[in-house]
Amino acid sequence: MTINSEIEYEADTGLDYEAIASDIVKAAIDHEDCPFECEISLLITDDEAIKELNGEFRHIDKSTDVLSFPMAEFETAGDFTGMEEDVSLFDPDTGEFVLGDIVISMDHVIRQAEAYGHSRKRELAFLIAHSMLHLMGYDHMDEAEREEMERRQEEILSKAGYTRDVR
Repeated sequence: MTINSEIEYEADTGLDYEAIASDIVKAAIDHEDCPFECEISLLITDDEAIKELNGEFRHIDKSTDVLSFPMAEFETAGDFTGMEEDVSLFDPDTGEFVLGDIVISMDHVIRQAEAYGHSRKRELAFLIAHSMLHLMGYDHMDEAEREEMERRQEEILSKAGYTRDVR
């Protein structure tokens, strides 16, 4: 598993971004029974930068907490069957399956952690879990999809030990 992380957020949050990401990415890959070694890119940034990306890629002129850019198109969410046939989904140097990119606004992490009454660590872990599910084909466009994603997110977070009481 490779996480290519870039930290643009300048304020000191006291969080070990790489350790949290590693825990959650591994838990998500295991939870979804992905048969491949995987690679993702993770960008930790601020509201201003994520607003620009949101405008550029989604044509929404406001900041958001997390953006997910999956590389693969899944016919069925979490079903990796046949993915090995598309060589463009694999890093030619490492052979790892490239899931995609995650962009997180730490400004949102800080506000949301306070609003939801849990730690910044837990909120960051939650957003990574949420985005990992998007990278594996899950979405929340209707109520059933939303409930399924929420269930899976909680299972991933619990498996990795990131419960609401984690500080």
